[in-house]
Amino acid sequence: MKQPLNSELILHDQSRIIEMAWEDRTTFEAIEIQYGLDESALMKFMQSVLKPSSYRLWRKRVKVRSSKHQQLRVSKVTRAFCSTQYKISR
Repeated sequence: MKQPLNSELILHDQSRIIEMAWEDRTTFEAIEIQYGLDESALMKFMQSVLKPSSYRLWRKRVKVRSSKHQQLRVSKVTRAFCSTQYKISR
């Protein structure tokens, strides 16, 4: 089920979507599955929450990243995050 752009997304979700959008390994498809925002809706969302210069930097970055599209990824990449990304160092 698709969620409205940023009107009903709670602040934590907005922050996580922005984080996922900037991550190289997180695909547009993963964001769509988790939050119901396809690539065009994600672009509109990012444009509405980022400063214009930040949005331009993000668009420039994701345009050259084949890893942002599941079908364009190399087959050896099987996860959306680094294996050490969520480990707590002690």
